[in-house]
Amino acid sequence: MGKFVPIMFIAISAALWGIIAIFIRKLADFGFTSMEIVTLRVVSAAILLGLIGMLNFKEQLKIRFSDTKYFIGTGVFSIVLFNWCYFTSINQMSLSFAVILLYTAPAFVVVLSFLFLKEKMDKMKIVSVLGTLAGCILIAGVGVFDTTSFSLVGIITGVGAGFGYALYSIFGKFALRKYSPFTVTFYTFLVASIALLPFTNLWKKASILATGEVLFFGIGLGLFPTVLAYLLYTKGLEKMESSKAAIVATVEPVVATLLSVFLYNEGFGFMQLIGSLFILLSVILINIPTFSFRKNNTKKATIQ
Repeated sequence: MGKFVPIMFIAISAALWGIIAIFIRKLADFGFTSMEIVTLRVVSAAILLGLIGMLNFKEQLKIRFSDTKYFIGTGVFSIVLFNWCYFTSINQMSLSFAVILLYTAPAFVVVLSFLFLKEKMDKMKIVSVLGTLAGCILIAGVGVFDTTSFSLVGIITGVGAGFGYALYSIFGKFALRKYSPFTVTFYTFLVASIALLPFTNLWKKASILATGEVLFFGIGLGLFPTVLAYLLYTKGLEKMESSKAAIVATVEPVVATLLSVFLYNEGFGFMQLIGSLFILLSVILINIPTFSFRKNNTKKATIQ
C-alpha cells in the first residue's frame, strides 16, 4: 500500500489542477487579466505557505543562498514560463490546440529525466506518453485539426508551455535531494511572486481584491489548485520517477473535462470518452510493471 501512496498524491494533485477553471472563470468575471490571475495565484500561495511555515515548519524555511538556483528553476523557468507561454498560446490559437501542445509535457519529462536524472527510457514509458498525447487530442475534439487556428507564435509558445510545465518535475527532483517538499513548494512560489509582481501592477486593483467574493476565490485559487496541489505533487515526486509522475498527472484534463460537463454543461462526446480512457489506461500501464517487478522480487527473496 505504501508504494501506491505517491501515485495517489500525484493523481489527487492533478485532480486539483483540473478544477482550476472554477476560480479562473470567476476572477476573470471580476475583470482580472490572465497574467493578473497567475500573479494572484502565486502570491496568495506564497503568503499561505509562508504563514504555514512560520507556524509549523520554521526549520524548513532555511535554505542555502547558493541553492536558490533550484527555485529559480521551479519558480521562474517552470511556473512563470509555463503560465506566460500557455496564456499567449491560448490567445494565438484555439484552446483545444493549446491544450494539446501543453500536454507534450510528459514527453519532455521522459527525455529530460533520461538526460539529467539518469532515469530509464523503456518501451512502456514511450507507449504511455503516446497514449496520453492521443488521449488529450481526442478530449480536445476535432477542432484541434482546424488549420485556420494555427499560428507560428501560438505553436512555439504552446510547446514552450509544455516545456515549462515539464521543468517543475526536473528542477523539483534536484531540489528534493536537499530539501523537503514543503520547502521546495514555498520557495517555488516565493520566487515566482518576486518575478511576476513588478510586471502586473496587481496592487492597482487593491479595492477590488478587498471585496469578499474576490477574496474568497483568490484565496481558493491559492489554496486548492496551487498550495495543496503542488505540495501533494512534490511529495509524490519525492518517491517517484519524474517521468512516471508526469504521465500520472495527465489525469488533469480528464477531471477538467468532467468538470466542464457537470458544472458548465459543455459537450462531452464519444471521442472525449475514448480520450479519457486512453489517459487513464496510460497511467495504469506506466505503473503496472513496477508493481509486478517488485512482487516477483519479493517472491524470489522469500524462496531464497
